[in-house]
Amino acid sequence: MPRPTPPSPAAPHAIVPPWLLDRIAAADPQYPTAAEAARRSLLRDGPMREWRNAAEPPPFAERETDARTPSILAESVRPDRRISDAGGEESLPGRLVRREGEPPTGDTAADQAYDGLGETHRLFARVFDRDAIDGAGGALEATVHFGDHYDNAFWDGERMVFGDGDGEVFRGFTESLSVVGHELAHGVTERTARLRYSGQSGALNEHISDVFGALVEQYAMGQDAAAATWLIGEGVFTSAVQGRALRDMLNPGTAYDDDVLGRDPQPAHFRDYIETTDDNGGVHLNSGIPNRAFALAARELGGFAWEHAGRIWYDALTSGRLRPTDGFHVFAAETVRAAEQRYGADSREARAVDAAWREVGIEPPEPRA
Repeated sequence: MPRPTPPSPAAPHAIVPPWLLDRIAAADPQYPTAAEAARRSLLRDGPMREWRNAAEPPPFAERETDARTPSILAESVRPDRRISDAGGEESLPGRLVRREGEPPTGDTAADQAYDGLGETHRLFARVFDRDAIDGAGGALEATVHFGDHYDNAFWDGERMVFGDGDGEVFRGFTESLSVVGHELAHGVTERTARLRYSGQSGALNEHISDVFGALVEQYAMGQDAAAATWLIGEGVFTSAVQGRALRDMLNPGTAYDDDVLGRDPQPAHFRDYIETTDDNGGVHLNSGIPNRAFALAARELGGFAWEHAGRIWYDALTSGRLRPTDGFHVFAAETVRAAEQRYGADSREARAVDAAWREVGIEPPEPRA
């Protein structure tokens, strides 16, 4: 087995939580290929989880202070995409197979990654006036065919990395546009709020990636908040799994209910917050609470989620007011403040955001000075 690529200076973030891989790893003899693939994935991901726990937020110089100033970015910028192929190995970046503007390769994963990066860039540029991850037109890099039946996808601080799945439980991770958007959004968080990847701040980190993963998919499909599925990772499970996706933002805890995988354990309300030392303090578990708040706010406001709720969340993320260890209540207060700043103190938008947080058991405090 090739030696795993060491973590990059920024902590990697994987989309499939360890408890799910644990269940699959014990699935012999029903899913022998998947069980072996999950065991390898857990070995690969273990050092990343240890790194995330120990890592300080990276000292990026850029830290946005105002997301409300209009710009001419919307139609003027183009992405700089670079797709590499790891060829089943665990070395990064792999062999470059497609650059910006080049024709499709004929490799499904490579072309899906290329298209997914394009859709993600389109949302951030046109809606949020942000040119790429760094806000300055930096390259969007991805590696496909990472590892042998690797059961995950992750952002390593420099690029998005996608496994092909085991074929029994998981399909390839480029199949889901929300996964592509989710991973890229981790890079945006690293360069703005720099939320530490543990406990509540880590759950917010995951939540923000789920928000923008969902928005990328909705924007590409032209779906409004009422028509959207609010699923993260739809399409990554094979037909053998009794499940729709990895997560359901609107109804956390309902994404899957399977004999092998078990039942989706995400809580939907703060009273059910899960205290654990696993999964970096439950970052993939407790993200269900703010996920539901966002989906509720978006549906209450109606129309396209990126037009109101999405802009409010982006404003809060990039305001420069969040600290790396902030939790749910502080973030809730900052979203209400962002809504008031953008739409007015007693606006319909501010009231909807405040009510959504209260619906999931979070009472937004007064924002700190």
